[in-house]
Amino acid sequence: MPGKITFTMVKPEATTSGLAAKILSMITDSGFRIIALKMIRLSKEQASAFYEVHKDRPFYNDLVEYMISGPVIAAILRKDNAVEDYRRMMGATDPAKADEGTIRKLFATSIQSNAIHGSDSDENAITESNFFFPEIERFY
Repeated sequence: MPGKITFTMVKPEATTSGLAAKILSMITDSGFRIIALKMIRLSKEQASAFYEVHKDRPFYNDLVEYMISGPVIAAILRKDNAVEDYRRMMGATDPAKADEGTIRKLFATSIQSNAIHGSDSDENAITESNFFFPEIERFY
């Protein structure tokens, strides 16, 4: 379903500080439909595998440790032009550089603690969705 889904994850600081409901409401109010949703605590192995694309980057180990520090909420979102629209809605990785009204401008505290993850391409949306959700857990 390229172009019609994206994957998001509400990160530990946003989940534990009670911001997840506000973030999910903002997402659905913007026309996205949640077709899969779960709260989980990632194991070190899961976080390492999910962020493997960054394994040679200097922030990789800190990112993995951060992502296992608390529960996350994983979701698949559906909407036409999902990846591009959601990237715009999230805002820049650095909340100080994010546009006003974006999720990261409103809820992030730093580049690492930036409230949410979102797929950066249609291909990654499918890969990341498959990492967390088998077809039986999706409700199109």
